Amino acid sequence: MKQFLLAAHMLLVSTVATLAETGPVQAILQEQGDLIVKSSRKTIGPAIEAVATSGLPEAQAVLQAWQVKNIWMRKSDGLFFLGERIDSKTYRLIDFDSGDTVGEYPKRALKNIKPNSGIRALIGTALVQFQLLDPDPDRRMEALDAIERAPDASLLAPLRNSIDGEGDAGIRARKMRIERLLTIAHGTGVDERVAAIEGMSTDLGVDVRAALNPLTRTRVMAFAGEIPDELNVARRLSPGSDDLPREEAYALLVATDLAPALVGRDAIREALVAGLEDNAAGGVQAGELGTDEARMRAYGMLAKAGTVPALVTDAEIDAALDAHVFAAVYAETSPAVTAAAESALARIANRVGLSQGADLALDALSLASIYFLAAIGLAITFGVMGVINMAHGEFIMMGAYTGYVVQQFIPHHAVSILVAVPLAFAVTFCAGVAMERLVIRWLYNRPLETLLATFGISIALQQLAKNIFGTQARPLTSPSWLDGAWVINDVISISHIRIAIFVLALIFLGIFLFIMHRTRLGLETRAVTQNRRMAAAMGIDPDRVNMLTFGLGSGIAGIAGVAIGLYAKVTSDLGADYIVQSFMTVVVGGVGNIWGTLLGATGIGFLQKGIEWFNPSNTLAAQTYMIIFIIVVFIQLRPQGIIPLKGRAAGD
Repeated sequence: MKQFLLAAHMLLVSTVATLAETGPVQAILQEQGDLIVKSSRKTIGPAIEAVATSGLPEAQAVLQAWQVKNIWMRKSDGLFFLGERIDSKTYRLIDFDSGDTVGEYPKRALKNIKPNSGIRALIGTALVQFQLLDPDPDRRMEALDAIERAPDASLLAPLRNSIDGEGDAGIRARKMRIERLLTIAHGTGVDERVAAIEGMSTDLGVDVRAALNPLTRTRVMAFAGEIPDELNVARRLSPGSDDLPREEAYALLVATDLAPALVGRDAIREALVAGLEDNAAGGVQAGELGTDEARMRAYGMLAKAGTVPALVTDAEIDAALDAHVFAAVYAETSPAVTAAAESALARIANRVGLSQGADLALDALSLASIYFLAAIGLAITFGVMGVINMAHGEFIMMGAYTGYVVQQFIPHHAVSILVAVPLAFAVTFCAGVAMERLVIRWLYNRPLETLLATFGISIALQQLAKNIFGTQARPLTSPSWLDGAWVINDVISISHIRIAIFVLALIFLGIFLFIMHRTRLGLETRAVTQNRRMAAAMGIDPDRVNMLTFGLGSGIAGIAGVAIGLYAKVTSDLGADYIVQSFMTVVVGGVGNIWGTLLGATGIGFLQKGIEWFNPSNTLAAQTYMIIFIIVVFIQLRPQGIIPLKGRAAGD
């Protein structure tokens, strides 16, 4: 009797424990148990939906555990639990409903539910509705990312419900944008879809066009009578027109079983082979079937006998086409929606075109600022002094390498650039002064000898750079605040480095104008440029002025090298990439005029970008066409440049 009571008590305790472990969540898991254990991508949908739409507060925890393969089934009773690993052979099971630990079990007594990647993706989609209301902003952003990857109609309602309570302005704006995109594709009312389309008609995002394009997509359909009124017809089509060639129109009739199929050459040949009897087909001997006329005659006889399909004549094709109506029909059934989508796409296309033009202009302006920085030093040495310095590009290269060396000693990128700019000026200023004292001063008014001498120095400096730094490109890293780009919209953007170079070009324009018009060196330089002998008679030392002017031009080239090195490869050939453009800038603008140099750089930048726009795959071709244009227009027709030099020097 005592043993019976003990057994009954144990049974009662076991029953109570089992009931405690079968709460609402467990009940749903048990109901979907077969699907969960099977874990098939094709059949798991109802199980995930049952948990996600249960309305239970524990649903999110269950889905999250399921997604990370942390659900375990106890083999003894088939119940599902959250598992915590104790060691390699033992797991602690936690009840989903109560959160209580139900015991520790050996791994062999459990089965781990391991969803594959496809199932995990479905679970992730189901989790989105919970993540949209998560207190963690990062989790809400992850939910929006998931919606953008897989915009499903079922996510529209939870997304709308999460907007009013969203406290973060940025996340709220993104939720509203995605909500409009989902409404365009999956909204239930025509008015709300049209309103969403009109609200996005000024948005240049690629995802907006991706949402609108399917609404304007059409397919060609053929009808035996009048076109049904319920169809949203884009336009009627006439067989034989450019929109619907005759062959395609008849092929559509054949595909929709509205006309008999055409019999091709291969089909005729196969039919004749199959119809051979007594070495003849259709009354024509096999030896005579070598011509098209004989094969067609034989096939016609077989068709009359009813053994093969009859040939379709041109007259029958024309009759079939005349007897049917063809139209391009929208996949979208609502005319209001398609009209709104087409209008929005037209407005977006116009705005994209304008934005592309603005983006091209910004690129051209950026390139012009780079050319101006590279040429401003040459505008002094060549434009003012009349010295053809083929080594000017190497001063740019020296400035870039100076920036690289500074960064080896000062790892803080912002500080290193601030140090590198004046140091590059000092290094290249000294190099320019040394070059002027040792070589250039002996070659004034001898342009050919100057060109050859500076070209030889250019080659020597390139080889020296290779010997010191090697042939591998060296990095010149920009400060973190120059990373990224200024994004105006999805079409227009410009990197912060390009903006910094543009600002730097304006700064040096101002500095150069101040030096030339407000300093003694500038006034003396202008005097020597206009009349060397008269300046000497007034007590100005022309040799000293030439030395300092050449050093100034070389120093500015060094600073340009630091700026250019922030986005271009720093190699011994860096200067060679800009020497031609620098000379062209000075020649086009007008020798000896800084404003001409500015206009020349702007013109060349816009010209090159314009040519590249017509031939974007070949930048070298664009530069070649640009050089040819400059040779023809400026060197042949207007050699004095855009702004010609005035005064006595103009006649030299």
